[in-house]
Amino acid sequence: MEFKDLDPILHSQLRLAVMSLLISVKEAEFTFIKEKTNATAGNLSVQINKLKEAGYIEVAKQFKDNYPQTTCKITPVGVKAFEDYVNNLQSYLGVKK
Repeated sequence: MEFKDLDPILHSQLRLAVMSLLISVKEAEFTFIKEKTNATAGNLSVQINKLKEAGYIEVAKQFKDNYPQTTCKITPVGVKAFEDYVNNLQSYLGVKK
């Protein structure tokens, strides 16, 4: 059995949680992601930036009713990376496709 390398960007609990959320909802506001992951705003910001730098998500910042609003959206590259990660993890677990 061959073990493929797990993507270090996705191999972080919080980044994986963010990607898992975005896979199902396609895009979400920062506050929604923060609530769902129980992350601190500071830590979540850092992890979102890492995902953005990797090209896995797009981040849009705008104002809504005078409040800043940050929306994160998964990219096709992010979807592919997530699927590859899940497939590689399944190969570790010996899950047959």
